[in-house]
Amino acid sequence: MRRLPVYVLLDTSGSMNGEPIEAVKNGVQLMISSLRQNPQAIETAFISIITFDSAARQLVPLTDLASFQVPDIRVTGTTALGEALRLTATCIDNEVARTTMEQKGDWKPLVFLMTDGMPTDDWQSGLAEFRKRKTALTVACAAGPKADTGVLKQVTDNVVRLDTADTHTIGKFFTWVSASIGVSSTKIEHSGKEVAGLDELPPPPSELNIVV
Repeated sequence: MRRLPVYVLLDTSGSMNGEPIEAVKNGVQLMISSLRQNPQAIETAFISIITFDSAARQLVPLTDLASFQVPDIRVTGTTALGEALRLTATCIDNEVARTTMEQKGDWKPLVFLMTDGMPTDDWQSGLAEFRKRKTALTVACAAGPKADTGVLKQVTDNVVRLDTADTHTIGKFFTWVSASIGVSSTKIEHSGKEVAGLDELPPPPSELNIVV
């Protein structure tokens, strides 16, 4: 079975403390519950959670929806975005099956990245590594006024912004992510093609502004 790998990168730096991180935890829970009700997603989508603060870690390796358990997400430290991108590149190398003469590999991964601040490490070298891997689509979310959309625009053309990082807006972001994963899994199931742009995803809710 060809899997649809989905990597969710979450900023867990100190500035996410309080309401934002609680909203992220609820959002991940909501995303998994919603995807479990989607017959296409439950067949194909495998989810990984990567967090980044002063360091980056993969809290959940690529896992099918039935077995997925929401990890304990805590906040601390600064914003090692570059390390998160480098770790994602390594995880893609290790976890995503390539197409060979004998078999079709997994679908190209979807990557969703959410951050509320500016990177504090050498993010450009991490980005250079990440760029060497082929993803179907990478979407970055700037959560709140302090997130740097200029940096995120260098990571991907697909950037959305939340004006605030609170329970309501972060919840809306995760609802949209689960809808986007659902649409992606339906598309590969029906047409054998991956989504390649924001225009192929469900329209974002009004709280999510597309950065042009």
